[in-house]
Amino acid sequence: MNKLYRLLPIFIILAPSLLLAATEPTAPVVSFNTGSSTEFGRSDIFAALKISTIMTAMVFLPSVLMAVTCFPRISIILSITRQALGTAQTPPNQVLVGLSLFLTFAIMAPQFKEIYEKAIIPYSEDQMNFSEAMEASFNPLRKFMLPLTREDDLSLFLDITKSAPPESPDKIGAHILIPAFIVSELNTAFQIAFLIYMPFLILDMIISSVLTSMSMITLPPTVISLPIKLLLFVLIDGWGLIISNLVKSYNV
Repeated sequence: MNKLYRLLPIFIILAPSLLLAATEPTAPVVSFNTGSSTEFGRSDIFAALKISTIMTAMVFLPSVLMAVTCFPRISIILSITRQALGTAQTPPNQVLVGLSLFLTFAIMAPQFKEIYEKAIIPYSEDQMNFSEAMEASFNPLRKFMLPLTREDDLSLFLDITKSAPPESPDKIGAHILIPAFIVSELNTAFQIAFLIYMPFLILDMIISSVLTSMSMITLPPTVISLPIKLLLFVLIDGWGLIISNLVKSYNV
């Protein structure tokens, strides 16, 4: 009898399920409708291919953004400026990357607009195929990268790829122009960063020599130089000057 009382709560819990099984003795049938050849036409196949192509391209968007835009130069200069100030991780990397991205969008807005109007919209409306859309989207980027790319870097990658010199700049392929543009941007970024770093380095040397002449060898120079550098940087509006000159450097 005690065993029955112990099993009573379990029976109460399972009773609704048992009643439901009794009233519906047949299990539900799951069917998959793949559609016939007449229902699933070529337009549906092309739509599926477009979606898969777009999803695949989104994986490479960060690399493309870093390769064919002004993002590398801006991020490098901002990072070296922080290092010159001696503020370690202030501003944090997330802030510098976010600022670099928004500056990139602001500088590249005309190119992005032209790509959207001349490549994305016609491709989405079936006015051009994928290869034509890729060529139309690369033309604005080519016009942006060519004036910023050094001839020496173009010659270097022409030699690396063993390619013949193109008849005109519009015939330069992406496999040559993009790496040459990246190398040119790295070179320009380090040149600008050197000019930004030198005043802070001179200030550190002056403070270090003053402390040494005062026999304050145990006092680290950065303890004195850091607040002075921050004060001077704020007084001259350093971030505004750097950002404004970065934007002007792309107005070619």
